[in-house]
Amino acid sequence: MQMEPSINVLGDPLEPCSRDPLTGFFRDGHCNTCYEDQGTHTVCAIMTAEFLAFSKYVGNDLSTPRPDYGFAGLNPGDQWCLCAARFLQAHDEGCAPKVHLAATHQRTLDIVPLRILKQHATE
Repeated sequence: MQMEPSINVLGDPLEPCSRDPLTGFFRDGHCNTCYEDQGTHTVCAIMTAEFLAFSKYVGNDLSTPRPDYGFAGLNPGDQWCLCAARFLQAHDEGCAPKVHLAATHQRTLDIVPLRILKQHATE
């Protein structure tokens, strides 16, 4: 797998998203991506109870622990590399989480316009 350059949506070096819980397609703490990352796990999002409930409702339960996969489950306040399309869907439904722009990979911009990301930015 060839990792794409680690550049964020602002054109700067990609900052870490989270090491606890350990996130990212490569489980390196960054929202790095590559061609094989079909879900485009590139948005560094800060989980909220509302978003976690929405994600579970649409079929991606991020809050229930899955020890068999080494996944403790996410809680409000955790940062996680979220699929760009899921973020956009949550935005359209009015329940998008906050976004850490400096830790969100530039490939996100193929799916989510920067103006939408900025509406949910923490910075």
